[in-house]
Parts: sequence; C-alpha cells; structure tokens
Amino acid sequence: MQNRIETLLATTFGVMFLGLSLFITVEVLLRKLFGISLDGSYELGGYALAIGSTLSFTLALFGRSHIRIDIIHERLPAIAKAVLNTLSAILLASFAALMGYLAWSVIADTLDYHAVSQTPWATPLIYPQSLWYAGQAIFMIAAIYLALKACWLLLKGRTSELNEIYQPKSIKQELEEELDSLKVRTATPNTTLQEHN
Repeated sequence: MQNRIETLLATTFGVMFLGLSLFITVEVLLRKLFGISLDGSYELGGYALAIGSTLSFTLALFGRSHIRIDIIHERLPAIAKAVLNTLSAILLASFAALMGYLAWSVIADTLDYHAVSQTPWATPLIYPQSLWYAGQAIFMIAAIYLALKACWLLLKGRTSELNEIYQPKSIKQELEEELDSLKVRTATPNTTLQEHN
C-alpha cells in the first residue's frame, strides 16, 4: 500500500512539473516569436512549488529522508534505538498535525474573504490552496499512521522490526541505493541496444 501511494505521489509530482515546464516553454516561444505573453508562468510556478513541497514531505517520510542527527543513535542498544525512533515518529507526526491545523486556518481565511491572486489571472486562491492542503493532509495522515504503528511495535516488543522500518538510513544503505539506481540508469540503454542487435 505504501509503495503504491509513494508511486502515485512521485508520478503526480513529476507530471505537475513536466506540465509547468511545457507551459513555460510555450510562453517563451510565444513571447519570442509573436510578442504574446500568457502572464501565468510565475503564478503557476508558485502554485507548483507549494503543492510539490507538500508532496515531497510525504515522499521523504516514506523514504526515511527527513534529516535526523544520528551520531549517537548508531552506538545505542536496540531498545534505546527503538524508543528514540518511536519518539522521532511521534514528534514528526505532531509537527505534521500542527502544520495541518495551521494550513486549515489559511483555507478558512481564503473562504471567508473569497481571496484571489494579485495577478492578471486573478485566480480564486481556494483552488490552488485546496491542492496544497490536500498534499499537507496526506503528509499529516501518513505521519500519524507511522507514529501509531511505531508505538504499537514498541508496545509489542518488536524492537528489531521497529528499528528496521524507522531508523535513519545509514551511509551504507544510502550508498547501496545510489549504486542500485546507477545500475538501473546505466543498464537500460545497454538492454535497449542488445534488443535491437
């Protein structure tokens, strides 16, 4: 389930920025060739950045990529690691819940004031802000779910499983992931060439 959500979020992230780059390309060509401007690339870029940021929070959460200071963590016994990993998950979930609450207050203000962007498009802000809030809500729900799961694993005494899922990535793990990614990137063209031969 987590892998499917991660794939969906990453695909959405990629499609959104690909669409933005195509829009900017069209606008630049229209400006250079015909002197016409769509006057929207800055506005769309801002929305894409805000929405993409909230999606990346969840992707970083699933990939254990949020920064943690782990210089002492590696030297601790398994139970101490499990407690710290659970505490880390709880604190991150609390932060995500706070962000979700504050983001909802922004949405409420936008609805109350019928706010529009101060651009030529005068976009009603509820539309991009709703997408931004949806990304934030996904992060909040995922963080709370993972915190509850960590608490449950700790209470059940399944410290090795907890540490495997929640501990920060070691340098060795990050290096292995990069090498695996490199193999995939370099193997694809060779495989394609072999198929043609």
